Amino acid sequence: MTTTRIALTVNGESVSADVPARLNLADFVRDQLGLTGTHVGCEHGVCGACTLRVDGEIVRSCLTLVVQADGCAVETIEGLSDSGEIADLQAAFRERNALQCGYCTPGMLMTAQDLLRKCANPERTEIREHLSGNYCRCTGYHAIVDAVERTAKARQRRS
Repeated sequence: MTTTRIALTVNGESVSADVPARLNLADFVRDQLGLTGTHVGCEHGVCGACTLRVDGEIVRSCLTLVVQADGCAVETIEGLSDSGEIADLQAAFRERNALQCGYCTPGMLMTAQDLLRKCANPERTEIREHLSGNYCRCTGYHAIVDAVERTAKARQRRS
């Protein structure tokens, strides 16, 4: 099997490895780095469970080859959580019971944070639209939208 040498930054840490050319980013962060907060649901890029940030933009890591991330800054749910960037969003998810089984939650949090970074005061319809690529089979989304809206309002009051 042919491998390619890659070097990237994951959650602020430099990482280099020899990887198979067809290895996707989700499997790399889960299996080789042990960052299992990135979930693999559909392996077709439609469920959002594998959402990661690459150079500041969210991607479906099941569709992104790790060689495509060579030289990039990758952030996982562990990185966002450890840095405190999403602490308020996580608290709002807990308070609104916006998580049930938790399988979709990491990808949902990453996508919600992406929206809040781009739009400080999104309307409920904008929240729903931005989260539309992340599937949750447990909550019915109402509590998730409430949590994102609550976080946006709280952040505006603080600024």
